[in-house]
Amino acid sequence: MRSPGQAPLTVNTTRRLPQALTIHQAAESSPSLARLTELVQESNDRLKAIESLLPVGLRPAVKAGPIDNESWCLLVSSNAAAAKIRQLIPLIQARLLGKGWKVTSIRLKILIAKK
Repeated sequence: MRSPGQAPLTVNTTRRLPQALTIHQAAESSPSLARLTELVQESNDRLKAIESLLPVGLRPAVKAGPIDNESWCLLVSSNAAAAKIRQLIPLIQARLLGKGWKVTSIRLKILIAKK
């Protein structure tokens, strides 16, 4: 019991929310996220390495895709762009091998724009 001269009891009803993490902090604290981040960076690095092989007008049509062991996927915006890139695959593979990446196959995935 409280005595008459004491201050009234207050209850703290504010909740402390967990501190938000940046994507980099989350990736560093989780091995699987860290590996995924590494793969995304490597895929982007590969695309930069082959960019000069692509015709200037075709470059915006190509995005870095997933890496699966020794296979790499390029995301392409159209069938026409994919047809041209198919012709460049031997050059692309040679460039990647020269840069130290062991890529035994390159897959092309055509992105369909949603309307």
